Amino acid sequence: QQYRTHHDMNERDNAAPAGPRLYTFFLYLSDVEEGGETEFPLIKRPSGATVKVTPRRGTALIWPSVRDRDPTAQDPRTRHAALPVIEGVKFAANAWIHMFDYEQPNVWGCTGAFD
Repeated sequence: QQYRTHHDMNERDNAAPAGPRLYTFFLYLSDVEEGGETEFPLIKRPSGATVKVTPRRGTALIWPSVRDRDPTAQDPRTRHAALPVIEGVKFAANAWIHMFDYEQPNVWGCTGAFD
């Protein structure tokens, strides 16, 4: 229920058949009594606080992993973390939107998913 700060785009994926992850779609499937926020530590509110999204069932987030001028370059601003759940249970689902078709290369075993 916790992930350290990371990025969803890896520049090595530029050479992969499906290309890099362009966007992350993240859907909260449960409410959490306390904790479990998704934090973007490099994105600041006017107050200087980092952007944190509280898990609420049915809430969806979508964020870019790459720069709009160069979709093969990682956008460092969207590094993010799943903060620890203090009370309750967090259920969520995500989908990564790649530059090219992901399904067919994955069926063929060309994505490295089966290595």
